[in-house]
Amino acid sequence: MAGTTERDQKTEQPTAKKLADSAREGDVLMSKELATALMMLAGAGWLFAAGGWLVQSAGELLKRGLTLGADDVAHFAPGEAVMRNGVEILLPLSSLFALALVASVAAPAMLGSFGWRGKAIAFKGNRMNPLSGIKRIFGPQGLIELVKSLAKVLLLGTIGYWLVANSLPAIMSMAQADLNGAIGLAGKSVGHAMLAMAGGLVVIALIDVPAQWYQRNRRLMMSKQEVKEEMRQSDGAPELKQAQRQRQHEILSGSARKAVSDATVVLTNPTHFSVALRYRPGQDAAPVVVARGRGDVALSIRELARGAHVPILEYPALTRAIYFTARAGRTIPEELFVAAATVLAFVFQLERAVAEGISKPSVDVPPSHRFDPEGRRQN
Repeated sequence: MAGTTERDQKTEQPTAKKLADSAREGDVLMSKELATALMMLAGAGWLFAAGGWLVQSAGELLKRGLTLGADDVAHFAPGEAVMRNGVEILLPLSSLFALALVASVAAPAMLGSFGWRGKAIAFKGNRMNPLSGIKRIFGPQGLIELVKSLAKVLLLGTIGYWLVANSLPAIMSMAQADLNGAIGLAGKSVGHAMLAMAGGLVVIALIDVPAQWYQRNRRLMMSKQEVKEEMRQSDGAPELKQAQRQRQHEILSGSARKAVSDATVVLTNPTHFSVALRYRPGQDAAPVVVARGRGDVALSIRELARGAHVPILEYPALTRAIYFTARAGRTIPEELFVAAATVLAFVFQLERAVAEGISKPSVDVPPSHRFDPEGRRQN
């Protein structure tokens, strides 16, 4: 019983597959505090950079709205007036909206996602369970959110009190200043207030992001058994791999078996790829690919070659070059004739080479026929 309990304990870090699966289900790293802080910073920055533009546009709009001439009465067109005067004020407001939108997208992007969680908003019946809702409210997560909200109120309230206390003399003197001076002073005070509040939110976000990461990581912790099951599914159970290998062997047991047994040499990479070549002087104009494969098929070709006593040589670059440029039953490309001829010459004198201790020759594959294991050309 104790062994079963220990096996089911969540002691292992979540694997990359576990993290990816949870992200697809809508469970991604999110921080509302970070998004709020970025939007406040963007708003404060916009206010300092373009606040004068907004005030000027609003002033012009107000001035035109309060000015009424005889032509306006004679040709009364309220729709045209709204369009003409409204566009000017919409430009600064639209720039503020675009900046806020960018900030809202940048926050989740900084945490590895773009915030869109389609499956998270899908209907789930367990969300309608009152007991689950009560558990969320009064559980550990609800307690954390309560403490975070209290800390936010305390911090931002302190910043607000400090701002009001420092700005009170300037606020009292606005009544004695002219209109433009009072507007400028008010805008400056609002900008400083937003910047200070944004700074407070940044402090909260710097605490919230690691806390959210810790909670999500803890929520996705895995037991040793879950890790083993995932590896079993990813790599394939031994019995399944054996059955797959048996199927591949059966595929090669017909005409392919005879083709491999007639091969002159089998080239390998060393285990991922196998290419069986046949060259009969006076009969074949060039080396012919009689069988080729990768993975389990490559292993089966090697097994058949051993059973038929066909020489097996390891030439990774040449093997990949032939695999990706020639099909079974076709001759190899002309660019590979020299490399293949070097290997075949060694095979035809293999017994003497073994007796004299001569090692296999090196071959040069043309740059145009060099491939990596994924089939991409190498420069």
